[in-house]
Amino acid sequence: MSKLRAALNLKAAKNKWGTILGWAMFDWANSAYALVIAVAIFPSYFLEIASDSLNVFGLQMTDSTLFAWSISFSYLVVAVLSPLLSGIADYGGKRKRFMGFFTTIGGLACISLVLFTNMQTLWIGVAGFILATIGFAGGIVFNNSYLPIITTEDKYDWASAIGFALGFLGSVMLLFVNLLVIQNYEWFGLHDTQDAVLIAFAMVGLWWIGFAQIPMRKLPDDNPQPLGDQAMKKGYQELVKVAKVVWADRSILRYLTAFFLLNAGVQAVLFLASAFAKKELEFETADLILLILVLQLVAIIGALLSAWASKYFGNRYTLIILMIIWTVVCLIAYNVYDKGTFYYLAAFVGMVMGGTQSLTRSTYAKFIPEDTEDTASFFSFYDVTDKVSTVFGTFIFGIVEQLTGNMRYSVLTLTSLFILSLILLFFFVRIRAARVDA
Repeated sequence: MSKLRAALNLKAAKNKWGTILGWAMFDWANSAYALVIAVAIFPSYFLEIASDSLNVFGLQMTDSTLFAWSISFSYLVVAVLSPLLSGIADYGGKRKRFMGFFTTIGGLACISLVLFTNMQTLWIGVAGFILATIGFAGGIVFNNSYLPIITTEDKYDWASAIGFALGFLGSVMLLFVNLLVIQNYEWFGLHDTQDAVLIAFAMVGLWWIGFAQIPMRKLPDDNPQPLGDQAMKKGYQELVKVAKVVWADRSILRYLTAFFLLNAGVQAVLFLASAFAKKELEFETADLILLILVLQLVAIIGALLSAWASKYFGNRYTLIILMIIWTVVCLIAYNVYDKGTFYYLAAFVGMVMGGTQSLTRSTYAKFIPEDTEDTASFFSFYDVTDKVSTVFGTFIFGIVEQLTGNMRYSVLTLTSLFILSLILLFFFVRIRAARVDA
């Protein structure tokens, strides 16, 4: 009886609505960067300000290649740091301090983009974008590590869903405000659209840092521990351990290979669709914001449809269908030359984007050995795979354009990634019978 009472007390102590809502507000705060800076506004602005041809450390490259490789570099840094940060979060007892550090770095980096106004300040634009990306990814590591501390396991999905919903709602609201200011800049005493865009960058940074103060106040205080070798090495040691399991298990290795290829393509599309629309179809900033809003809203429907499809067709066959759609989308994008068609294409991207991202992670869970106690290490490995594939996809996109001088060939290259993933999923990937692919 005493054990039951203790369990109930622990559950009550953890599952406090105010703490969970405070934790979820971190998604509200930082999702503004993911939508407004990384996807909607900054790519177009970067290509507008930067010269078409650039000399970077003696290498001649296009402006869109530099942008793609900036993403690659950011996620390479994050992929290398991620295990270290996870170890600090788990064993260093300094979650809040590091979460605040990365939030401040990311928010200030966004604000610094207001100084990126011409080619002379290009380095500020590149450095600010890279630092904002690192701040965004670094903060998420520590915020995620709070989940087992503030909730019991039966509430994980519920709390995560609240965070996702608030993140989506907050970022879309801010993007609507940005669209209003950009389309009606004279209402606010601004001289032109560029001033309105710079205001948007500052708003994201202030929004990020400002609303992040809610979780910083609501979440439990740190319990600092000395950062010994255990904390510094643990994350990397866990990755090596999981890597050995994956290498020995051909079924999970094949699935992760398929995931690596498809995610490389998906992330390249997500980050570089705006750049493609700006450069190849001459979309204006307001057009791009509408495009991204369409993509975001349809992505929710896509996630729900993929969940329904996986129930009736199974995860593997649903992913196969999604890969076919991705392949067709890229082939159409290669041949599209008008804005109207591209809007329809964006709707399809949103549909398969939400479905692909939600389904790949849940499918991976089915490959984890059933007797595994430390599933966090397996998902840490998955997270690093996700980031490395993002580096690969954006780097390939950039290098193909660098060699050909045409972004359309880069899109065509992404098609090959989806086809290779499709082949692996169709012929080689099987989900264990114990985890029935219903």
